[in-house]
Amino acid sequence: MNVFLFILFIISTLILLCYYLCFFKKFINYHKAYQSNSFPPVSILICAKNEAKNLEKFLPLIYQQDYPEFEVVLINDRSVDETHDIMRSYKRKYPKQTIITNIPHSKDKRLAQNKKYALTMGIKAARNNHLLFTDADCQPLSKQWVKLMSTQLNKDKQIVLGYGKYQKQKSWLNKLIRYETMQTALQYFSYAIKGIPYMGTGRNLAYTKELFMKNNGFYKHLDVMSGDDDLFVNEVATNTNTAICLKPESFTESIPKSKWSDYIYQKRRHITTAKFYQSKHKKLLGLYSLSLLFFWFTSIYLLISNFLFGWVFTLFILRILVSWYIQYKSARKLQEKDLVLFYPFLEIFLLLFQILIFVINLFKKPSHWTN
Repeated sequence: MNVFLFILFIISTLILLCYYLCFFKKFINYHKAYQSNSFPPVSILICAKNEAKNLEKFLPLIYQQDYPEFEVVLINDRSVDETHDIMRSYKRKYPKQTIITNIPHSKDKRLAQNKKYALTMGIKAARNNHLLFTDADCQPLSKQWVKLMSTQLNKDKQIVLGYGKYQKQKSWLNKLIRYETMQTALQYFSYAIKGIPYMGTGRNLAYTKELFMKNNGFYKHLDVMSGDDDLFVNEVATNTNTAICLKPESFTESIPKSKWSDYIYQKRRHITTAKFYQSKHKKLLGLYSLSLLFFWFTSIYLLISNFLFGWVFTLFILRILVSWYIQYKSARKLQEKDLVLFYPFLEIFLLLFQILIFVINLFKKPSHWTN
């Protein structure tokens, strides 16, 4: 038994080291100058469902962007609060710059709770080919957000992946949310740099209307409640048509969940989309997750049982140091430096949390979308 676990420990450690050195290291070493002399018109799309307070707070930051020509497409997804009133007030203030799309209630079960339907209507209403997406509870962290994200779109690059971070708060839940967000970004940025992009986040994402229409939008996964961002990117992104934006001025920041129940439901919804990824992406992501699980299980057991302690301890420390270095550099790039202090505890906690979500989803599926 101990010999088998030791072999499993060696294999999982080597696999993790390969991921760090072959994938994630490319992210921390990535540098690019962001300059452009071309500023095509941009449509900023914001889908809102009962988001009156957030729209009132964050919409001014959208209209204050330093960009020559842009419009804001506000999509009212069947809200029952004052969302439509807030949208109309901005339509009156910026009549030529604002488009409002009201989504009617539908008896079709596929559409009744489907954000993709609402986004499709907004995209069709957009007058420009360059589309930039964020959520109603997001704020751009500078007036250069539109410029940095959208000017990378051109005849070759039709998708731009950005980073959508979460506000820093004093709670363990907040640290977990921000750490999970950082880890997800580390993976999808690293894979994109490697030439195998697999997802993006709707809190900060750009692509062309032409690409959306050419691929029939969300049609292939319209029945899947989530995935208006990651499943679409997974379907259409290639090693040649995808760019990334890592300038801090291009980041957006969202309001995180403050209750464990809300966050658990959000992650239950998000995790349901992974099984629809392309096979190569599922294999790569699955191998990493399984290696992480086996590493912690076998290393803790072998260290406690004192089996080949010197070898196990040496490899354990090597893996922790390499991953800590990657975490530190990544956190600096993504402006999440405080999270490094809690590594590897956050890694273990997140791993256990994801297992919990997977088990819950086996017995009950989430039934409506939330941001």
